[in-house]
Amino acid sequence: MITLTGLTKRFGAATAVDNLTLDIVPGRVTGFLGPNGAGKSTTMRMILGLDRPSAGTALVDGRAYASLRHPLHRVGALLDAKAVHPGRSARAHLLAMARSNGIPARRVDEVLATVGLTGVAGKRAGTFSLGMGQRLGIAGALLGDPGVLMFDEPVNGLDPDGVRWIRQLMRSLAAEGRTVFVSSHLMSEMQLTADQLVVIGRGRLIVDAPIAEVIAGSAATAVRVRSPHPAGLVALHDRLTARAITVEPVGTEELLVTGAEVALVGDLAHELGVRLHELSTREASLEQAYLELTTSSLEYAGPAAGRTREHHRQESA
Repeated sequence: MITLTGLTKRFGAATAVDNLTLDIVPGRVTGFLGPNGAGKSTTMRMILGLDRPSAGTALVDGRAYASLRHPLHRVGALLDAKAVHPGRSARAHLLAMARSNGIPARRVDEVLATVGLTGVAGKRAGTFSLGMGQRLGIAGALLGDPGVLMFDEPVNGLDPDGVRWIRQLMRSLAAEGRTVFVSSHLMSEMQLTADQLVVIGRGRLIVDAPIAEVIAGSAATAVRVRSPHPAGLVALHDRLTARAITVEPVGTEELLVTGAEVALVGDLAHELGVRLHELSTREASLEQAYLELTTSSLEYAGPAAGRTREHHRQESA
């Protein structure tokens, strides 16, 4: 378990992480999202003792990382796949890590097999592609069989098969009861992988919630209602708007309802005697929900950064 309490980091007058308090718990994949410059990498570095907090604490299973005698047995991390001596072979790199933490040499071959690098274990890391470097970094994170794992952009450079592999790996690690904390900008992949989402912007916590709850809260999530009776839809429209529920007509035979459950819309249609041809939920994507949450927190905004919820709704129609 990772526990952040009032975690703050300042670089001169700039505040990179601002009073961040949250628990990253075992048994699920927690996705860590935020715009560039939001403070994600700085937060991960403070957890690993690479940056000293200006205030607050970052603890792993109740202890500071720096106090762990053999940290690889407790925490495995991939923050920078290029942080490998280019002249060392993959096996030599992992052996050096293993010896520094009292890990038996046989474990090196085990993790090389897990990440699919057995065939290139004797090659110098400097000759590896980006994807192979990512796999080597993941092998290093797994080396001590730790209960806490942290990955920063782990799918960078991986082909589709590799992306699917790391997704399955992270989910299997969480299923074993481990704490899995992963940062990524690839929203479609995060939607398939994460159970919980932590979103920060300008160093501050925006949301800490299950991914299904975050998506359900998006303005792009709506109930689609179709009926061959326009007059019935007008009556349903009026009944819903009287309850302060947002309703948008689409032509004369369809409504999009925001802010109401399918069951409520169906019950009201039944009360009014409206025959329906469709009553379904049109779910938003994680990307749509994320953009709604973070638009006001962008440090580096392009011309489209100010898009409103209305724009997101139109995109998904």
